[in-house]
Amino acid sequence: MKISGSDVEHIARLARLGLTGDEKDVYGAQLNEILDYVDKLNELETSGVEPTSHVIPIKNVFRDDVPGTSLPREDALRNAPQVSDGFYRVPKIIE
Repeated sequence: MKISGSDVEHIARLARLGLTGDEKDVYGAQLNEILDYVDKLNELETSGVEPTSHVIPIKNVFRDDVPGTSLPREDALRNAPQVSDGFYRVPKIIE
């Protein structure tokens, strides 16, 4: 499947990109190379290959969520630019 100049213009319009004539030619050629490569991949025999989401086995590497002691409020507010009644004071953003 080849990408035409009008296809490149349509894709650019959808992406809200203003492309010059030279850029349209370059991107059109690059898109065609990508599609040619995908066509080449589609020629491979994959009927006996099991689908995977990763090429190597991956498991969750996060530690268990273990409750611990919290940071004291005074320590948490120590470097705050403004504090009011034990809370961070921030500028009002809703009028």
